[in-house]
Amino acid sequence: MSSSMIEFLLLAAIAVFIGWRLYVTLGQDNGPPAGRSREPQQPSPAPSGQEEEYGSNVRQLRPTFTGPAAAGMEAIYTADESFDPRQFLSGAKAAYEMIVGAFGRGDRDALKPLLDDDVFEAWDAAISEREANGGEGLQLLRIRKAEISEASLDDEGMARVTVQFEAELGDGEMTSKANELWTFKRLADSPDPNWFLDDVDTVN
Repeated sequence: MSSSMIEFLLLAAIAVFIGWRLYVTLGQDNGPPAGRSREPQQPSPAPSGQEEEYGSNVRQLRPTFTGPAAAGMEAIYTADESFDPRQFLSGAKAAYEMIVGAFGRGDRDALKPLLDDDVFEAWDAAISEREANGGEGLQLLRIRKAEISEASLDDEGMARVTVQFEAELGDGEMTSKANELWTFKRLADSPDPNWFLDDVDTVN
């Protein structure tokens, strides 16, 4: 074998060796340096602020305001975000049962904390007249209907919500039907969550 051929083979071997070292060191696709493992890419987590904001939105969904009193209820909610029409209506029905029951029994002590002063004075007089005539008070048999018909917030922050009640009343011998509008009031920024009966009107 000639010296030129030997020289050519040596150069070719050196070239193959260098190429192999480069392959080992750099890799085929410009990956991480030798000695570092390749980790699969993971999607970036959402920023914590977005997660808290999303969670907050879920916990603080706005109530749904519908019907003729929607605008008034929206105004009340703007002043007091604890206002919820479904919870209010549930409380109003409970108050109706308590107030009608106390009025029928002539229980002034139970009535006084639930009524506005003007309403209490009128109902106190009605109880006194009934007692003087020996009459019996009617008791609530059932509520047939209860729905919010009006709502408002005045310039002084007083919220008023009117509920139409249709109910059956009785004294053990006779039954009568009541169809009335009860208006409850409360200062929207008051720490006291209780509403007071402010007015009662009869629906003709």
